[in-house]
Amino acid sequence: MMPTSELAELLWEGTVDTAYMVFWATLIAVLVGLPLGVMLATMDRGGIFALPPVHAVLDVVVNIGRSVPFIILMVAIIPFTRAVAGTSIGTRAAIVPLAVASIPFFARVAETSLREVDPGLVEMMQATGGSALDIVRKVLIPEAIPSLVRGITITLINLIGYSAMAGVIGGGGLGDLAYRYGYQRFEGDVMLWTIIVLIVIVQGVQLIGNGIARFIEHR
Repeated sequence: MMPTSELAELLWEGTVDTAYMVFWATLIAVLVGLPLGVMLATMDRGGIFALPPVHAVLDVVVNIGRSVPFIILMVAIIPFTRAVAGTSIGTRAAIVPLAVASIPFFARVAETSLREVDPGLVEMMQATGGSALDIVRKVLIPEAIPSLVRGITITLINLIGYSAMAGVIGGGGLGDLAYRYGYQRFEGDVMLWTIIVLIVIVQGVQLIGNGIARFIEHR
C-alpha cells in the first residue's frame, strides 16, 4: 500500500492536471461551440438567418464529430495534436482532442438551448424592427443563459470523464494516475481514491452549475 503522504501528493497533482485540461478544453468548446450552436438554431428553414444549405452542412459536420468515440478520436488526430501542441503526450497535448470532442457536443447543447427560447420574444423584437443580429444578442442568448450554464456544466462533466480516458495514452491527470498505479501496478488504494476524487469533483461541478443556473433564473 502506498504511503498516505505520497498518495495525497499524487492525487493533488492529478487533480490539478485534470482541472487544467478540462478548463481549457471547456473554454475552447464554448468559444467555438456557441457560435456553431447559434448558426444551427438560426440558419435552418424559417430561421432568422435562413440558410438551409449551410445549416445542412453544419448539421452533418456536428453529427460526425459527435459520432466518433473519444478514444478513437484521440488516436486519429495525433498528427494534428502534435502540430498544434508540439507533442502528443502530456496535459497540454490532451487539451487538443478534448476540445475537438467537446466542440460539436456543446454546439448541439447550445442549439437546443436557443431553440427553447419563447418564439414570442423573437417575434416581438422583429415587430420593433430589430435585426437578426439584435435578436441573437438581445433575445436568444440572454434568454438562454440559464440553459447554457447547465449545458456548460454537462460539458465539464463529460470532459472530466474524457480526461480520465486521455490518461490511458499519456494525457496526464487522474486517469493517468489510475492507469499507471491502480491498473499497471495493482495498487487498489490508488484506484479507489482516484475514483473517489473524480466522484467528488463531478458532484461539486454539478452542484455549482445548478446553483449558478438557478441564481440566474431567479435574478
